[in-house]
Amino acid sequence: MFVLDSRLEQDTLPLGDFPLCRLLLMNDAQYPWFILVPRREEVSELFQLDAADQQALWRETTSLAETLKDTFGADKMNIATLGNVVGQLHMHVIARRRSDAAWPAPVWGRQPAKPYSAEQVAAIREKLRLVLTDHFRFGE
Repeated sequence: MFVLDSRLEQDTLPLGDFPLCRLLLMNDAQYPWFILVPRREEVSELFQLDAADQQALWRETTSLAETLKDTFGADKMNIATLGNVVGQLHMHVIARRRSDAAWPAPVWGRQPAKPYSAEQVAAIREKLRLVLTDHFRFGE
């Protein structure tokens, strides 16, 4: 059974599910920072996914990145799997702008997180509702 890592659960807000991945929003309003987590047990590395899941992860990542670039007017999309702190396989998809608080440096640890308000989260959900495909199921 899939269980989300407690650190991801603590630091993010759930948005919904693609066919393979759970979509999370990092609770830091300074950046449109999203995380995809494949709903598979005990997977910490890309190569531990079977070939079909690897392809699905890449499709979901690139589709999300394209959507976020357009929706949030990103100058650059940052996409990464690191897992040095959280061992569970997860893909960061961050819409970066030249005007953001950390540009051009990485977002990790640059500034203290500024949690989203309920209104900001609702606005992001609504923006995404308008552009995500039929293959995405929003959580409530």
